[in-house]
Amino acid sequence: MSKDIFGEAIKDFYHNEYKEDIVVQAPDFDDDIIPIPYLFRSYEEMPLLEQKALDLADGEVLDVGCGAGSHSLYLQEHKKLKVHAIDISEGAIEICKKRGIQTTNVQDILKLQKKQYDTLLFLMNGSGIIGKLSDIDRFFTHLKTLLKPNGQILMDSSDISYLFAEEDGSFWIDASKGYYGEMQYKMIYKNHSSDWFPWLYIDYNTLQNAANSNGLLCELILEGESNDYLAKLTMATDSL
Repeated sequence: MSKDIFGEAIKDFYHNEYKEDIVVQAPDFDDDIIPIPYLFRSYEEMPLLEQKALDLADGEVLDVGCGAGSHSLYLQEHKKLKVHAIDISEGAIEICKKRGIQTTNVQDILKLQKKQYDTLLFLMNGSGIIGKLSDIDRFFTHLKTLLKPNGQILMDSSDISYLFAEEDGSFWIDASKGYYGEMQYKMIYKNHSSDWFPWLYIDYNTLQNAANSNGLLCELILEGESNDYLAKLTMATDSL
């Protein structure tokens, strides 16, 4: 059974065999859909948060969780930047190469070593890759090894507290279950299912506090219309 759900869907779309979308399941919520054409969007079709992140990207860029490579292609072709696109999906990287991305490979960000970049790019709820809030210190510690002096991390995420809103406008969150932004998902495509995996949505204040405690400055760049935002993280001067 195929576990590379994104890869299979991306390959099908690229080869004009697109017939269905990815179904995303979570234990406590209704099924959601990821439209495959959306993974191939142009800059003009991207949300404002993503456009802003691409506008800010400079120098040598690491595009983490690149998917079909739309962000990397824009940076490579339109901004003429040197981009390294990585994803854990073999199928996604296969198509990135076919689409013309010059430097791309199957790579787990946490296992990437001995290389540094001016911009680390985490888009499409880029914080999700952290998995759980308890892993964020280890995550930031590793990212700092990948940053060049004066480098930046551009990451988008969402505050999903609104999902727990009561009719009277109050919020009810079971603190005993841990941080409310910790989700569990699995994806289904053409009767193939992934394993369950953790995915982290993080509110800006929590992200900022975690960044500060790890020697990073965190700046709110832009807020979207759906409780989403883009943040820029840089090394604190005293931690260089």
